[in-house]
Amino acid sequence: MKKILIVEDDNIICDELSELLTNAGYAPIVLQSFQDAKEEIISADPDLILLDINIPYLNGELLLKELRKESNLPVIMVTSRNTEIDEVLSISYGADAFITKPYNPTILLLRIGAVLKRYEQHSDILVYKDLSINPQKGALSKEGTEILLTKNEMIIFMYLFQNQSRIVSRDELMTDLWNNNEYINDNALTVNISRLRSKLKEIGYGDAIETRKGLGYILL
Repeated sequence: MKKILIVEDDNIICDELSELLTNAGYAPIVLQSFQDAKEEIISADPDLILLDINIPYLNGELLLKELRKESNLPVIMVTSRNTEIDEVLSISYGADAFITKPYNPTILLLRIGAVLKRYEQHSDILVYKDLSINPQKGALSKEGTEILLTKNEMIIFMYLFQNQSRIVSRDELMTDLWNNNEYINDNALTVNISRLRSKLKEIGYGDAIETRKGLGYILL
């Protein structure tokens, strides 16, 4: 049974969503502490998050931005504000879908099903040398040691992995990030690759990504 985490500060809406999800065959969980929201979300390890924009402490968009530094969990933004800027910000911060209140229950369930199906299609465990790659979780593991990649780091690693036999240019990586709704500039790409290398070093693969001067990068 898929776990759906509800991040919403209106108790009536939480109860309505919980009942809707239960009747649809999901296992709803309601976030209890907004002060430690990111930590609670990661600890709960849900299959999908319904995240309201208007929540205490960090608003939903900023919480999503922070969450994406550590997790690729599927997120659907739920909000009463029906403006294009909210949708653009939500998608740019890494939301997988966006729905406004008052939502149509059938449409919400269809969105949830579509997002989960999309993630399931990419959930197979892949192998690079003696590393296990879990794209859905955004994790690399080796002999019981696991490192979590941010969404951008995983997109970069997967593109290099899928093109392992050749040099990948910086423009290619930035285009792939753009195609995944990740807006990133040249300096940010450098920072992300540096962080990815540092994390790979933790599991013995510090030299896995080689820079080819003037050409790009290659995963050895």
